Amino acid sequence: MIPSKCIPAVEKGVRALLESGAIEGYSLEDVRLIVYDGEHHAVDSKEIAFATAAKRSFLDGVLKAKPVVLEPIVQIDVVAPQENMGDIAGDLPSKHGRISATTVLSGRLVSVSGQVPLSELESYQSELKSITGGVGTCTIELSHYDSVPRPIQQESADAFSPAADDDWFG
Repeated sequence: MIPSKCIPAVEKGVRALLESGAIEGYSLEDVRLIVYDGEHHAVDSKEIAFATAAKRSFLDGVLKAKPVVLEPIVQIDVVAPQENMGDIAGDLPSKHGRISATTVLSGRLVSVSGQVPLSELESYQSELKSITGGVGTCTIELSHYDSVPRPIQQESADAFSPAADDDWFG
């Protein structure tokens, strides 16, 4: 039912949503979309109408699928003086981290290992230097991706509303 000249407009509407995101403004990837049907009116149907309809229909489908935002989780290894172990062991869980091991090293040093969301470590290097008087070091390495906690996802989703954006095709 959709005229072949309007199919690129449908694709444009869907691609706009894929790039700008349906929730929180993050792009969508690895999505398959099949257009089954549509309506066309010889006088009133314009390409922009098909682009807008495709965007809104796709957004509706994405939201009904209950999407989940993933965040990078990193493996962190902190080496610090033994006297700072308590501060570090208390600080990482406050950043939604999980400590997996502590090891006593030579030279009155300790290693604390665990996993922490990357978003919680934005200023960690300077915090660690403050806690340890400039002696502590840390290394991080990507571990995996995990779901952002639901309350945080909901708060971010409420702040972002692509459906209200009428200037997608400027």
